[in-house]
Amino acid sequence: MSHYKRILLKLSGESLMGDKSSGLDPVMISRYAHEIKSIVEAGVETAVVIGGGNIYRGLNEKDTGIERAHGDYMGMLATVINGMAMQAMLEKVGVYTRLQSAIKMEQIAEPYIRRRAIRHLEKGRVVIFGAGTGNPYFTTDTAGSLRAIEIQAEVILKGTRVDGIYTADPEKDPGAKRYDKITYQECIVNSLKVMDMTAFTLCMENKLPIIVFDMNKTGNLLKVVMGEKVGTLVSN
Repeated sequence: MSHYKRILLKLSGESLMGDKSSGLDPVMISRYAHEIKSIVEAGVETAVVIGGGNIYRGLNEKDTGIERAHGDYMGMLATVINGMAMQAMLEKVGVYTRLQSAIKMEQIAEPYIRRRAIRHLEKGRVVIFGAGTGNPYFTTDTAGSLRAIEIQAEVILKGTRVDGIYTADPEKDPGAKRYDKITYQECIVNSLKVMDMTAFTLCMENKLPIIVFDMNKTGNLLKVVMGEKVGTLVSN
């Protein structure tokens, strides 16, 4: 029996690159699709938000000549491409899905409608939320927090390439220690960048727990939803 009934999984666009320098790695998308399938088969209602950094990352306006708002819309479109790729792979492995976009593009995605998204989840479909919040100046972390609260998810699972939150960057500081659990306040006091501050504040104000874990280790996602102590839990 799973520990959670409804979750939101947040993935970075960069995680879909695999060993490539940009774009999509079919092997990585397939691996994630099988991981998601495992929790759907365990009865977990699953929503997914994917970033777009593997395709387009908002760059400095001074360097590109592209104003911030315009660049953010480009990034939103990149998340829809990633969502379509994940949708195709999930359906290939036998998982029913719906892709919803915060920016209307009827030929490829449903418009985001909260009640419809919840109904899809209740029917056992994986709902992929694309195009962020539909507004510039907000990250996909914020989109993930917002959608999780709207659909009444019990937790945000932030899949990363590290196995939790550390006192310092473990890739730079070999002496960094990992937290099993930590409060929102401790993250802020210690300047631990779990998410951007807008996204993090949304979770804190709505008492929505966050679990940061290593998505690249096979079986970890299923372990998390089964309540095993994997990664770092951020809560009150």
